[in-house]
This record gives sequence, structure tokens and C-alpha cells, in this order.
Amino acid sequence: MRKNGGFLLCCLILTTFLSANAQTKLTKYVDPFIGTGGHGHTFPGATVPFGMVQLSPDNGRTGWDWCGGYHYSDSVVVGFSHTHLSGTGIGDWYDISVMPETRLITDTADHGEVKYSHKNEKATPGYYQVKLNNGVNVALTTTERCGLHDISFPTGVTPVVKVNLGFHINWDKPTSTYIKQINDSTIVGYRYSTGWAEMQRVYFAIRSSKPFKKLYLNADGANVNGSEAKATAVMGQLLFDAQSNNKVMLKVALSTVSTDKAIIALGEVKGWDFNKTKANAEAKWEHELAKVQIKTDDAKLRRVFYTALYHTCMAPALYSDADGSYQNAKGEVHQMPAGQQRYTEYSLWDTFRALNPLFTVTQQERYLGILNTMLAFYKETGLLPIWDLSANETNCMTGYHAVPVLADAVLKGIKGVDANLAYEAMKKSSMQNIRGTNFYRQYGYIPQDKFGSSVTITLEYSYDDWCIAQVAKKLGHNDDYNYYMTRSTSWKNLFDPKIGFARAKNSDGKWVVPFDPYYSEHDPDKAMFTEGNSWQHTFFVPHDVTGLAMKYGSYANFAKKLDSLFSVSSKMTGEHQSPDVSGMIGQYAHGNEPSHHIAYMYDFIGMPWKTQSRVRMIVDSMYHDQPDGYAGNEDCGQMSAWAVWSISGLYPANPASGKYMFGSPSANEVAITTTTGKFVIKAKNNSKKNVYIQSVTLNGKPYTKGYITHQDVLKGGVLEFTMGPDPKI
Repeated sequence: MRKNGGFLLCCLILTTFLSANAQTKLTKYVDPFIGTGGHGHTFPGATVPFGMVQLSPDNGRTGWDWCGGYHYSDSVVVGFSHTHLSGTGIGDWYDISVMPETRLITDTADHGEVKYSHKNEKATPGYYQVKLNNGVNVALTTTERCGLHDISFPTGVTPVVKVNLGFHINWDKPTSTYIKQINDSTIVGYRYSTGWAEMQRVYFAIRSSKPFKKLYLNADGANVNGSEAKATAVMGQLLFDAQSNNKVMLKVALSTVSTDKAIIALGEVKGWDFNKTKANAEAKWEHELAKVQIKTDDAKLRRVFYTALYHTCMAPALYSDADGSYQNAKGEVHQMPAGQQRYTEYSLWDTFRALNPLFTVTQQERYLGILNTMLAFYKETGLLPIWDLSANETNCMTGYHAVPVLADAVLKGIKGVDANLAYEAMKKSSMQNIRGTNFYRQYGYIPQDKFGSSVTITLEYSYDDWCIAQVAKKLGHNDDYNYYMTRSTSWKNLFDPKIGFARAKNSDGKWVVPFDPYYSEHDPDKAMFTEGNSWQHTFFVPHDVTGLAMKYGSYANFAKKLDSLFSVSSKMTGEHQSPDVSGMIGQYAHGNEPSHHIAYMYDFIGMPWKTQSRVRMIVDSMYHDQPDGYAGNEDCGQMSAWAVWSISGLYPANPASGKYMFGSPSANEVAITTTTGKFVIKAKNNSKKNVYIQSVTLNGKPYTKGYITHQDVLKGGVLEFTMGPDPKI
């Protein structure tokens, strides 16, 4: 009896352990459909962290809300392409579209639209599945450079797989495409295209799990006999024999260098075990999500948090082959240093604010390659990237925000970054004669009659110059430090203390009239403010909050101005307003990045309780766990990074300062695992009502600062907030 009882007890303990272990999987809290509705512009398909392949369905629509190829409001699929941008405001890529068909497509006007229902659709990290209304079931998973398709056709249907290199939507269009049959189960080719990035080259290799009976080729609408075709838009159709087990599996591998490298990348998927490949993808996601573990009784908050953390690992995307080789926009093949990869999809105007600082904590192993990619871009083009897409400079958005990213890395002492090269590159970007920098140096501001978006650019250049100054100081360049610190005050030249707003001046030194702080103009050449108005951009002085506050006469007056931002009318004026300005609380616009630091500015003026109240309100009102769960474009991880930081109770309000300001932690506990330790943030007595910090301890000792440093986070320890319902004034 005792032995049997002991055996049963052991079994019970083991079962309980296994059950608890299974329940700890964090991937189950991620919903890839969050952000696919509204104006989030994310995609739901399969990918691994920072993967080159983002294998996702395309609805085939052209429009702003289809920048990710898919929108939750839609109900048709035209194909599953292998590259997608995550949450941007501009549509591009959609390379190598593959679509299972139940017949050969003989009419080139037939785009093969097939309806589907969301009830027959599922997505989890590294996996996407949909059963189309024609009975075809598609399951997708990936490795870094190879997508795996598991396609089940209805019984009695002759399977056809269409490879449509001419498929394009939004800004993208093909310029030269090619398909060649290698054997009865392998085709290779390339797709060259232009769009937001002028020159894009994607090489591919496709291998099927069973031989195809015939390859049908069509080039620019004309059928082609033979085993290869080259044209602006080539379409290939793989015809398979119908079988009782009517299943076809495909491996689709990508390279930026050559078809030979794409063939090598096919080897990332071993054999044809879909479940094993899917499990490997899930394990990679579990590894990423486990870096930040939260405790909360709020199931919705948990889904919001882990989906946000998931979205912080989508971009930048891998651009190099496994050996670190890549082809840049000039057609040159280069090699990254040993152990590092080349990346692309750098939405720096967005991500410098919170995502890149987050990477210094969560991506310490990968981040060196992400940083050195920017320096490789500099060595190849002569300037740091503004918005790197497929190794092209799109010159999208304002500022030169590779500077704060590299400055943050140098100031934090990230090993492997050549600080002198980074400094040289920063100075080169600041001394260029394009993007209004010549006017900025000449006038001390950018005149509106010389260059559009003048106020935003002046404020952003001022901040970037402050970042250069800090690096100059660290490297011992004292003259440069003084020069760039002077330049960092340029924002003052466009601040009008009489009205309390930043506004535009012309080259004659006179203010542009009329002035309306609610006015928004989306055309960057006509606008004074990029994607916003004076209400939202006046506060972009993260390097000198005290100086900005004193322009209002006192901290109290500045606090009143901040208060009014959140309480005035949300209406904007102008006939061509920017659609990016969304998620409004007064004139605070959480759906666009210029507002993201503003709620934390109270911390700098001795009123942290106001930051705490605002931050908790924004978390609760601007994020939820439905497809339209983001207030605006997710923007390659920035919208999500704000949530990850703020739910945890911290935020890098000055992204290159190495300081993380205190907000109001929504989670009861957050444990951040770094390569050097575990940093735990506890919120004692936390609740929906207890949003105010009453006291703080660090490792059990009273802590009076309103921020924690990056180095303290890396060292590990316990930061504990005691929360309460009333402000601690």
C-alpha cells in the first residue's frame, strides 16, 4: 500500500509539474491579430524573431490600411507572400506570392481571389492557418530564411500552386522577374522590384514535397514553353497529380545575394516535419517572451503585454544570408563581421524613442548586428540611414535618428561598436547639405520658406545634436562638445514665449502667419510640423525639459501647459490633415510617436504623480486585445515598446540618457532577464485605483530618484513601488 501510494503521489506530483510547466508557455498570451484592424497595419502571418521571411496572407487590396498586406476587415486572400513590413504607414515588399489553386489559371485577369472566414483562421507566434472557402487548408510556419507551407486540397481536386512574381500592391511593383525549373521538385528565380525602396532584389528557391507533373509559365500575360521565363511579371503554376492524400508541402527560401544562396537556405527546414518546424519557431518566440515575465490578475493586460513584446521582435528584419553576406542597393555583395547579421527595415523616426532603448536591455546578443548594420550602411553610402529598406535610403521622415541610437549604444558602453567610427558617422550626418541641414546651420533653425516641416526638423536636429555632444564629451572632443551643445539649443529659435508654442519662421527672421496650434498639414513640403501640429511637437525637447519649462516662466506654468494638452479639444484644423494623428486625449496623440514621451515630462519638473495618472490612463485607454487594439500604426515595434516599458513602470523619455523615468506600473510584477542578471519591478498594493507611487525601494533600501539607470537594470536587483489611490505630493 505504501509503495503504491508513494507511486501514485509521485505520479500526481509529476502530472502537476508537467501541467504547470505547460501553462507557463508565454506564446499562448500572444494574439498576432492584434494590430491587424484599425490603423495598426500589422500582419498575422508566420515568422520567427527578426526573420527575413514574414509569411502572411495578402488580401490584394491597395490602400493605406493594407500596408501590411492584410486587414482584419477583409474576407479574401489572393496569395501568401514572404516579406511584409510590420505596422508601417507605407506599403512595400510582398515578395514571392504563393497561392494554392483548385484549377489552372488561364485568364490573366483572374486574380484568384478566394473567400475565407475568420472562424476558420488561426495565428500564434510562428504559425498561421486558414481554411479557405474552396476547401483548401493552408498552414504556414518558418525559420529565419525559409517558409514552410502545408497545403491540403479537397479530395478529387488536381492540386495547383501558383507562384506569382507579378503580384504587387501599394508602392511596390516588379521590374524584372525570373523563374527556372531545376528538377521535378525545385524551381528558383528572383524578383526585382521598385517602390518605396527604389531597388529591391529577392532571390528564392522553392522545393515541393512531391514531384510536380508540369510547370506552366506565363511572362507578362503570354504563355511560355520551356523550363524558364524572364519578364517584368512572371507567373509559374506547379501542377501536381491528385492523390488520396491530397497534400502538397513547399519550402520557400529567400536570399538577397543569389539563387544558390536561396537553395542553401532551404536546408534551414530539415525534412518535411511541419509540426517540428512549427515547434522550433514557437521555441524561439518563447525564448524572446521569457526575457520579460509579468505577473498580473488582468488577463487582458497580459495579452496586450505579450503581444506588444512579440511585436517588438518583428523589425528590423534579417537581410543577410546565414553566412552574413548580403547584396546592397548598389548591387555590391558585402560580408558582416563574423557572428553578426545585416538587418533592414529601420523605422528610426519611430523606434529611436523606445524600441531601440528596449533592445539595449532585451536584445543584447543580437543588438550588435543591428547597430553595426547602420555603420555598414554609412561605410557603403557615406551617411547613416534615415529609413533603411532593402539597403536603400528611402529618406522617409525627419531628423537623423540613427544618431541617438548609436549615441545611446556608445554611452552605454555596448561592446563591439566602434565608438570612433560611430562618432565620425554622426558628425557626417550632422554636416551633410541635404534634408535642410545646410539651412539649419546657416540660420540656427530651418526657415519655412527654404524647407518644409521646418519646426519639427529643427527640434529633432536639436535633440540629435545634443546626443552627438554627449558622445563628443565621452570621447574627449571638448571643442566638438561645446559646438554641438550650442546647436542643441536651436529649438529656442522657434519657440515663441508670447504664445507658448513652437512655430515656424521664414529666412527673414519673421514668424510665419497666420498661426494656429491646431493646424495640421500632411504634405511635408507645405507642413510646418511632421504628421501633427504645434500642440504635439512643441514638447519635443527631451534633452532640456527644464529649459523648456523656464520658457513658460516656472514649473507650475509648464505643468499647466502640459495639463491643457490633455484637456483641450481634440479637433484639428486644416483641409489636408495627417491621418497618422490618432489616439487623441485632448491634443495628445498616442497613435503617433511625437507624443510618446510627453506624459513623462511631469517627472522632470517634480510632479511625478501627474505622470503616473496620465500613463495609467493611456495604457488603459489606448491598448486592448482586439484587432484594432493599437491607437495608430504600430510602426515596427515602437507603439508596442511604449506599452512594454509603461506597463512595467519605466520609460526612456530621453532615449539616449541611460535613464528610465518612473511611470505607473500596470503589472504587479515584472522580471527582466538580461545577460548579466535579473531585474525585478514590484508594484505592492497595485490595482486599477492605486495608480500613484507612495514610496520606492531599491534592493530593500529607500530610493528617492525618479528614475533608474540602465546600468542598475543590467546589474539586477529588486525595484519595489508601493502604490496607493492618492497622489504623493
